[in-house]
Amino acid sequence: MLKYRVHEVAKDFGLQTKVISDVLIKFLTPPKNHMQALSSFELDVIFDYLTQHNQIDSMERVFAHTYREPEPPPAPEPPPEPEKTEKPADGTVRAAPVAPAAQPAPQAAAAPAVKKAQAANPAGRKASAQRQVRVIDTRGGQVDLARYDERIDKLVPDRAANMRQGKEKFKRSADKRGGPQFSSKRRQEEQEKMRRLQIEALKKIQLKVTIPDSIAVSELAVRLKKTGADVVKRLMKNGIMASLSEMIDYDTAALIAMEFGAKVEREIVVTIEERLIDDTRDAEHDLSPRDPVVVVMGHVDHGKTSLLDYIRSTSVVSGEAGGITQHIGAYRVDVEGRHITFLDTPGHAAFTSMRARGASVTDIAILVVAADDGIKPQTIEAINHAKAAEVPVIVAVNKMDRPDANPDKVMQQLTEYELLAEEWGGDTVVVPVSAKTGDNIGKLLENVILTADMAELRANPDRSARGTVIEARLDKGRGPVATVLVQNGTLKQGNIIIAGKTVGRVRAMADDKGRRIEEAGPSVPVEIIGLGEVPDAGDQFHAVADERMARELVEQRKQSGRAVSGPVPTKVSLDDLFAQLQQGEVKDLNIVIKADVQGSAEAVKSSLEKISNDEVRVRVIHSAVGAINESDILLAGATGSIIVGFNVRPDPAIRESAEQAGVDMRMYRVIYDCIEEIEAAITGMLAPKFKETLLGRAEVRQVFKVTGTGTIAGCYVQNGKITRQASARLLRDSIIIHEGEIASLKRFKDDAREVAGGYECGIGIERYNDIKEGDVIEAFIMERVSE
Repeated sequence: MLKYRVHEVAKDFGLQTKVISDVLIKFLTPPKNHMQALSSFELDVIFDYLTQHNQIDSMERVFAHTYREPEPPPAPEPPPEPEKTEKPADGTVRAAPVAPAAQPAPQAAAAPAVKKAQAANPAGRKASAQRQVRVIDTRGGQVDLARYDERIDKLVPDRAANMRQGKEKFKRSADKRGGPQFSSKRRQEEQEKMRRLQIEALKKIQLKVTIPDSIAVSELAVRLKKTGADVVKRLMKNGIMASLSEMIDYDTAALIAMEFGAKVEREIVVTIEERLIDDTRDAEHDLSPRDPVVVVMGHVDHGKTSLLDYIRSTSVVSGEAGGITQHIGAYRVDVEGRHITFLDTPGHAAFTSMRARGASVTDIAILVVAADDGIKPQTIEAINHAKAAEVPVIVAVNKMDRPDANPDKVMQQLTEYELLAEEWGGDTVVVPVSAKTGDNIGKLLENVILTADMAELRANPDRSARGTVIEARLDKGRGPVATVLVQNGTLKQGNIIIAGKTVGRVRAMADDKGRRIEEAGPSVPVEIIGLGEVPDAGDQFHAVADERMARELVEQRKQSGRAVSGPVPTKVSLDDLFAQLQQGEVKDLNIVIKADVQGSAEAVKSSLEKISNDEVRVRVIHSAVGAINESDILLAGATGSIIVGFNVRPDPAIRESAEQAGVDMRMYRVIYDCIEEIEAAITGMLAPKFKETLLGRAEVRQVFKVTGTGTIAGCYVQNGKITRQASARLLRDSIIIHEGEIASLKRFKDDAREVAGGYECGIGIERYNDIKEGDVIEAFIMERVSE
């Protein structure tokens, strides 16, 4: 950037330097001196100030000089006659007498005009007196230069003329010979010199390379125009041991390339999915209101199915009574001209499964609670699932027609789970209903509409369809049949859609009443046929334009063994929690608590919630009593939670499910150990020194009382092995009863060092005799973890 100094600005504006300095002092900072370079902001301030304080009354003054009438050019004067010389007999040259000026009158006439101009412009008098410039317009005249040739030839000496002729002769002879002649050796030297110059020029041009997110070492060498050995040596100098076939990340490859003097650019790889699927955000003016999507959750015995049946029966006219049986997993009801879409999911497990696959399909959750039974464990799980999905909850207190109905008890129990009814000053809508008599069903639907209006649900119907597969099956006559919910855009018959690992063309569509339709907009459930295979429930579908590219994407998904349907929750473990916090990947630490008794669960929950700090917030997603089950694994995987077990143990099937889902499970017997370990993980001080290794499990099939020894458990080793030196853990209904050491291990009557899976043995636990048939004994050892 060119430097524009204070005195240069003053000079360009015809001002003194002090004027510019005063402007800077008044509005900005005083300049150091008149040589200070000004920034663009300081120049803007100076220009604005001078513009505001030097206004003109008319723009005509600015353009008066530019647009004035041009003066006619003076008449061209004839060229002067060449002086004639006379050569007398004595040999001297004398100039011929020149005739005096014949017309001095024009000069005399122009004198007053000159004086008048000088009077009008006193500043120009001195310049006019020193030199009078005479402008002659030669544009229209033709000058005959041939008349001067004879005079020029006379003035050129004979010697110079001879030299010129000699050069012309030499040039002509050289042209006839074809230029200067060189020997072959000289020619080779010249060519070699040119080659070296070209190589040097190429070296000066910086090499540009594009590097993707990961690249093989051999490919990097090719792009850098280097040998593989050179790149491997440079990697070794940087402390990286990599062969030619190994992959390195972008940062490493960019560092090596820059060391070789190359200019690095990141290669942006556009995948088929990015080219095929349009994920652009909709503009505000393209969005329009859409119908709400509602899921009904609750205990299976609390009237959920009866409530759904009553709502469906009231939405069907008398001539369509048979339409009730044509249920496709999702349906729409009409409420005073407004539509509500209901999803009939088989409990909260399927609801969580959809969220685990990234399919957030519901807008409102209706929680059904029986007025005569109150809150049940499955109801608590449904509440926690709805909270984790961050959807508003409307509570329907069902079975109000029964004589022992007690809605106040239900509302009291709801307060324990942070659901305070509006009647008690909260914000949770609680509606007493009866699915048997139909009381307050209309009020329940009106509250659904009101909640949806407050959420301002909108979508863009004028784009390619996108939605979620609710359920799918294989029909013998029609092939794969899928019930899908359109969430955005409009699905039309004939569209090409891709859903998970399958692709096809929509051959036919039917609504929830079984009627054929041509298109379906946002929040409309439809049944479609035409897919090549049966998709999975929860897969997202997209309407695309290129069928060939869609089939190629499906093949890629099949090869990779995954169907990308949405954002995958971040998997969290205590071992790398601090690193994820530092990188900003985790802001909330979600925890699922399972304990042996309710008091322990409440104590663990309250203690863990107090650990929250400014960087991370500890959220207890779910807390319950009992063993860790498949539902807990599903919820933890969907929300990115850690499972904390207090005096409980998971069985082998649950352990395997947790490993496949990437869920971290931590088991504790002392509450302070749990709190200290999670606090250490948050602060980055977690350094476990020992790790539990499970050796095997044995089932107690018979109990023997031995005098002087105590209780001996006759066991069958289910998996792994039981060793004499291992520790033992006694489980009863997956609850830890006791932990201790193995006192004796026998195979028949002989002592054994270990017993493998599939064999029977006798196990005695040191100083413990309360062993019952059906208990499970786990053998484990604590191994030191190398740091």
